[in-house]
Amino acid sequence: MIATLRLASRLLWREWRAGELYLIAGALAVAVAGVTAVGFFSDRVNRALDAQAGQLLGADLALSWDRPLPADAVRAARALGLATAGVVQFPSMALAGGNNVLAEVKAVGDSYPLRGAVQIATAAQQPGRNMRGAPRRGTVWIDSNLQARLGLAAGSTLELGDARFSVAAIITRQPDAMIRIVNLGPRLMMNRADLPATGLTGPGARARHQLLVAGNAAAVAQFRDWAGTHRQPGQRIEGTQGQRGGAQNALERAERFLGLAALVSMAVAAMAIGLAVRRFMQRHLDAVAVMRSVGASRRRLFALYGVQLLAIGLLASAAGCVIGIAAQFVLAQLAASVVKTALPAPGWLPLAQGMISGTALLLAFALPALIGAGGVPPLRVLRRDTVRPAAAGVAGYALTAALIAALVLWQAGDWKLGGYVLAGFAGVALAGAVLAALIVAALARLTANGRFTAMRYGIAGIRRRGAATLMQTVALSVGIMAILLMTLVYRDLMQAWQHNLPAEAPNRFLIGVQPDQVKPIEAFFNAHRLGAVTFYPMVRGRLTAINGRKVTSADYADERAQHLIDREFNLSWADAMQAGNRIVAGQWWQPGGRGGPQFSMESGIAQTLGINVGDKLTFDVAGQPVSARVTSLRDVDWDSFNVNFFVVAPPGMLNAYPASYITSFHLAAARLPALNALIQAYPNVVAIDVGAILAQVRDVMNRVTQAVSFVFLFTLLAGVFMLYAAIAGTRDERLLDAAVMRALGARRSQILRMQWLEFALLGALAGLLAAAGATVAGSWVGTRLFHLAYGGSPWLWVIGVAGGALGVALAAAPAVFAVVRTPPLATLRRLG
Repeated sequence: MIATLRLASRLLWREWRAGELYLIAGALAVAVAGVTAVGFFSDRVNRALDAQAGQLLGADLALSWDRPLPADAVRAARALGLATAGVVQFPSMALAGGNNVLAEVKAVGDSYPLRGAVQIATAAQQPGRNMRGAPRRGTVWIDSNLQARLGLAAGSTLELGDARFSVAAIITRQPDAMIRIVNLGPRLMMNRADLPATGLTGPGARARHQLLVAGNAAAVAQFRDWAGTHRQPGQRIEGTQGQRGGAQNALERAERFLGLAALVSMAVAAMAIGLAVRRFMQRHLDAVAVMRSVGASRRRLFALYGVQLLAIGLLASAAGCVIGIAAQFVLAQLAASVVKTALPAPGWLPLAQGMISGTALLLAFALPALIGAGGVPPLRVLRRDTVRPAAAGVAGYALTAALIAALVLWQAGDWKLGGYVLAGFAGVALAGAVLAALIVAALARLTANGRFTAMRYGIAGIRRRGAATLMQTVALSVGIMAILLMTLVYRDLMQAWQHNLPAEAPNRFLIGVQPDQVKPIEAFFNAHRLGAVTFYPMVRGRLTAINGRKVTSADYADERAQHLIDREFNLSWADAMQAGNRIVAGQWWQPGGRGGPQFSMESGIAQTLGINVGDKLTFDVAGQPVSARVTSLRDVDWDSFNVNFFVVAPPGMLNAYPASYITSFHLAAARLPALNALIQAYPNVVAIDVGAILAQVRDVMNRVTQAVSFVFLFTLLAGVFMLYAAIAGTRDERLLDAAVMRALGARRSQILRMQWLEFALLGALAGLLAAAGATVAGSWVGTRLFHLAYGGSPWLWVIGVAGGALGVALAAAPAVFAVVRTPPLATLRRLG
């Protein structure tokens, strides 16, 4: 064994100096770099969130509801010896100096927080000091954002609802605001005892009530069990493991996108590795035959070349991990404006995963070649045409497929995502093979008449190298498609979205308007020439049963469906259907609401919850069950930013229940003082600046897009290695073809044109398939995610085909020149 290791190390050094292993090492390093960059970044974010989980929640466990929690929950927690704290959170307008800002208000008791601490200071620039408990009665603590927006300082006065408060301190750090994605508004903390004086928690208020508990882990677990058995519809139990503030969903979604991009780069690099390993073993078949002829056993040959590939796998994986560490710092920088906390240093777990993934990926592709090498007959020393694949190679390929599938599923961390990637690549390979064969066959017929000699030979070269052409086409198509999706398609979708918005689209919403305030506010709008507004009634109700069967979030696997069941719906009533709504199933009720109780539901939410026309829905409205059949499903144009509802009833069905009113309107910047005056006159009304929220969401989307584009660079680099691996895999065949043609009188310029045209055709074919894939993907993303009709762009096809042809031809230039520079006699002596 020692002798085998010594010989393997000498051979490895020789092969490295000869440049035989550069392609394998480079492709493997790219694959590992992509997955470890995302792995390191995700690990840092997750460890930051986990380390701060208790502080993010402010407790060990929280029971939350959108109505006051029953007193028996507090009694149960205290009976177990747990500390408790009550919290009420809701959005409201804060007013000061004639200005108003939508703020997120948190009313807390003297025991808040149970974990962590609130840091406050007398000025935003001063270092904060830890505080436990609530602000004193009649005072509030505000964050620096609210301070800047309203021009406040310690000692200033602000209005909140019907009450006035003194600003006692500036919040520099708050437990559940440490990591946030989209800020609905600046934050304000008040004493819970002052809440009734504000008048802000009446009917229609969007308040969330929380019971925080902390204490012994066993007691917390007991209380969780108690809360689970006594859980009411809509109640949520939040623990530290699931508590990641507002960042959870957005960061997890970003991680999935980044993980998908890394998986694509790994899959493309895997093709390059497979081709490079195959070429490596093919070039050593003569040496294997010589060793077989002098008595080397299959086991010794397997160990000799296996050790070499294992060593290069470990070294290349280590290099990929180093690149991944550097790349994840770029991702962290891109996320700096999204993740509002310092991330810990990279851990060792992604490093181990990268090393295992890289080594396993290389060995997976090496196994068939290693098994097949043992079957090379010694007679190959005299006759090269006697080589036959070993029977064990079939099992090797099956094992390779299983290892790669397992590796993809492991890296994806999600069976569904990993399955989509595997199925997607299988589909791309199959579609690419079929379309490429059809296109090449069609081109061959066009050039079969003897003209276009260079093109005819170029097409013939593509057809002869079928397997290499397939892998090249698939890899290049994925890389080019990624560029098209991240540039042209993304730009077109954003432009379509912006063009979908009317010039005077609503940019403000008024919510929480009480019935007796509708007429005065309409008169206010007319008096201040703010335009006509239409108010829509809104009743809060929770879906409790479908067709008489009680429903809970546990009945659904889909995360959005679970959230919908846990939350309260905004129900409304209307005689006529609103503009921008279109019936897709069933029919709207007759004017005057004739026909009895019935519901019209938005089609998307109906699909998510599995609801169809004719189903009977039961809502809990103000503690009373309200039941009716679904008589229609509607498509809703949400991009209009007009007021719309998921569920609408005919007039007379919900009028008896407590309702508030909502409206949307366009407010020019010059008319902002009029809105401030309105909020001062009606402090319970909440004005939401949709434009500001959309700007924050757009910033998050742009950051995620930049991060995904950065990770896709690994895909493009993997595609380059894929191209060069395929070129290298056919280099000897090209040399022999060129030598024979030159011996028969062909000029260098003719061979050069043939070779370049072959690669240009290959690139154009890949670009054509990439343009088709980008069009399909863009259409799916546009209709399913953005709800936009994306018809594609002619430039997508022009740039895809022309860019693919030019890019591949330029990348192949060194190999093409090497072919024509090699003397024919030297080639014929070595390969003939």
